[in-house]
Amino acid sequence: MLALHERFPQYRFDRHKGYPTAEHLALLREHGPCEEHRRSFAPVRALLTGASG
Repeated sequence: MLALHERFPQYRFDRHKGYPTAEHLALLREHGPCEEHRRSFAPVRALLTGASG
């Protein structure tokens, strides 16, 4: 997760260690998913498909 934080500091991977914290979900909505975000994760899938929720 620290290596991911170096590549993608905007997601604060150094703080949440891969768990969907409120802070990370907000950053995900703000910045959109990066190539490392799991596409099967519901919030990522929703952002990619334009679904609300």
